[in-house]
Amino acid sequence: MRQRTAIVIGGGIGGLTAAVALDRRGWRVTVLERAAALEPVGAGIGLAPNAQRALDTIGVGDTVRAMAARHLTGEIRRPDGRLLARTDNAAAVRRFGGPVVIAHRADLIALLVGRLPATAVRTGTPATLVDPGDPLRDDRPARVRTTAPDGATTDLTADLVVAADGIHSAVRRTLFPDHPAPRYAGFTTWRFVVPAAGAAGLAAPDAAHETWGPGGLWGTLPLHDGRIYAYATAAVPPGGGRPGVDQRAELLRRFGSWHRPIPELLAAVGPDAVLRNDVHAAAAPPPAFHHGRVALLGDAVHPMTPNLGQGGCQAVEDAVVLAHEAAPDAALPAALAAYTRQRLPRTTAVVRRSGRIGRLTTWRSRPACALRGALVAATARLAPDLALRALDGIADWRPPTAP
Repeated sequence: MRQRTAIVIGGGIGGLTAAVALDRRGWRVTVLERAAALEPVGAGIGLAPNAQRALDTIGVGDTVRAMAARHLTGEIRRPDGRLLARTDNAAAVRRFGGPVVIAHRADLIALLVGRLPATAVRTGTPATLVDPGDPLRDDRPARVRTTAPDGATTDLTADLVVAADGIHSAVRRTLFPDHPAPRYAGFTTWRFVVPAAGAAGLAAPDAAHETWGPGGLWGTLPLHDGRIYAYATAAVPPGGGRPGVDQRAELLRRFGSWHRPIPELLAAVGPDAVLRNDVHAAAAPPPAFHHGRVALLGDAVHPMTPNLGQGGCQAVEDAVVLAHEAAPDAALPAALAAYTRQRLPRTTAVVRRSGRIGRLTTWRSRPACALRGALVAATARLAPDLALRALDGIADWRPPTAP
């Protein structure tokens, strides 16, 4: 039987997971990444038990779990430091069957690339979908055009194209030109990682917190190797991430008076190490997650706010479900239809739930914020695992298994 071929457009976590999963299923996979190198910087990623179980199917789950900070405690606080709610990874294990792992994106990228053939990933290779192909016709594969640095173009064909090209996906616009683009969620986010040397003594190695204030929040998460991942959001107009803007100064202005270790973390990071991105989320679910011989995956099809920490997790789920359905002997039309059938309703629900929490964190008025804090604290006293309840029905997901 002829070996099937797949092209993955985008070398992020979702695209690379799909590449590894398809490779393990017997596909010959090529990953086309626009950037000159796979070097994500300054950002961590939370991997809930659902994502870890998905990664188990490609043989990297245990390695990811080894990245976890041990006995992690999570807290919700006010800007003055007052504790509102607390949970820990032991509660996550009881509730969802596993802990939440906080990893650096670069570490996860390197792990996934290491599971692919050496020639599978092509960086510095912009790609454009020219023809989605027809899964019912063997003589009409999908066609992708790549552009070399000198401007020369090459057309590649494949039995399957996986579009993992991000929030502003060109492939999605090609497949569904009338579908509304993702919309600004009403807030922007900043992210950075403090190196272990600079993080010494700034935070307990097993303590994470999220602090909610008027119009925004701050999060601090320890990584397993001593580094600290920090993030913040604020309800501001979009477009503030222009080159030349000192983002650390902006963070100091907004969060510098909040409780420790926030001021110390800001003092320990260089201005060039702070990433800023406007947050966009899906305006509406697409009609399908596939068209022709093309499957959409991750942010390319269901961008969401970061409030549940599920953006990357859902992309990983997409990848392993797609590979599961696309067995070497499976009929591609049925496989892609099954992929849409499983993933569209689930990710739509996660997008909406995350968006509701995101809107809650943008409240500005002090009376409303005081009421929000009181409700969180009161609920936490009655239900100690409050912070985990938002992941019910999400973090307990399990990947499909072969019959």
